[in-house]
Amino acid sequence: MQVDGRFWFAAAGPGSIGHGRVELLQQIHRTGSISQAARGMRMSYKAAWDAVDAMNNLADAPLVERSAGGRHGGGTRLTPQGLRLIEVYRAAEQEFRAFLERLGTGIADFEHFYALMRRLGMKTSARNQFGGRIKSIRKGAVNSEVVLDIGGDEVVAVITNASVRSLGLKRGTPAYALIKASWVILAAADEAQKTSARNRLCGKVAELRKSAVNAEVVLALSGGKRLTAVITNASVETLALSVGAPACALIKASHVIVAIDV
Repeated sequence: MQVDGRFWFAAAGPGSIGHGRVELLQQIHRTGSISQAARGMRMSYKAAWDAVDAMNNLADAPLVERSAGGRHGGGTRLTPQGLRLIEVYRAAEQEFRAFLERLGTGIADFEHFYALMRRLGMKTSARNQFGGRIKSIRKGAVNSEVVLDIGGDEVVAVITNASVRSLGLKRGTPAYALIKASWVILAAADEAQKTSARNRLCGKVAELRKSAVNAEVVLALSGGKRLTAVITNASVETLALSVGAPACALIKASHVIVAIDV
């Protein structure tokens, strides 16, 4: 791969992974606890969890794994993928300072992890960001149905044919599915249920945070990703949602935004 002077590890921004997220991963590895890692970095517990969820959702394999426990209980550890990401980031950082021209070749699997670093550095207003590859494209007269394999689950989007062309989408193309939390409808995990929503992603409630009116519900999907929905507290009560309860996320295909690296 071609590396030039615009490639920076030290500064957070589009196309890079900042020092903060790598430091968070290292703190989790050192302490075995997300709460202790958050305290060590002087960040909120929620911000730490949100960062972990975002990294896991965008990675092709989880970077952080959690074991059962209370809100601040249980154990947290880095997967081999997460540990290798830290190694690659630090090694690349050192190589960049020493020999810019050797950065792309001095690390055996740098190109693979560079692509992952770009994903982790992406910033959007969408709460849910999933990395994957285009599985299929079915074109119509005006719009196309695009199926994205996000690793264990599939997300279907309906976008214009013009967007398919401008993004250069085809089978196997790396892409992202962006979904706002407010666009996610939660429903009971009822196999007999029929809806017009093209996407039905099921799992169990991993986290439930209530505010004055709304609640943030994090659903651990069967494929390993985590999806966040914002619903009313009344809906939480109606659906009898609680941590560990099964539920399904319903998402219209028109509410899925497809993005690619540039």
